[in-house]
Amino acid sequence: MSGNRSLRRPKAYPLGVLAVYPNGVYVVGMDATEEAVAAPDAGHAAEHGYTANKDAYLRRLKRIEGQVRGIARMVDEDKYCIDILTQVSAVTKALHAVSLGLVEEHIGHCVVGAASEPDPAARAEAIDAKVKEAAEAIGRLLR
Repeated sequence: MSGNRSLRRPKAYPLGVLAVYPNGVYVVGMDATEEAVAAPDAGHAAEHGYTANKDAYLRRLKRIEGQVRGIARMVDEDKYCIDILTQVSAVTKALHAVSLGLVEEHIGHCVVGAASEPDPAARAEAIDAKVKEAAEAIGRLLR
């Protein structure tokens, strides 16, 4: 877990994208499109907001998994406690960045999808439910 990697400046992000995405999670072409937001056909399984970026999320989570294994190895090898805490902090930040990406995907896909409900009463109820889900998820992240 090299110190030089944290000094590199991230590549430019597309407009409207939070700069907190870890490398490899946000890629060009991830902007929500009408096709991604549209309701799924009756014959298809529901698509989640992150589905288009699933591979990037999985790569990032596997990288985080490797970092956690490295931390366990550091404990097993009786490394200095502050060095271990530094790595725990890095993993925590990486998980938070993935979480923020998923929240943004939920809002951009699921909440926006609920807003496209044709029936006004059902639309209001669907939006309320999706916003409540997002607020509860954000609340869990802040604890």
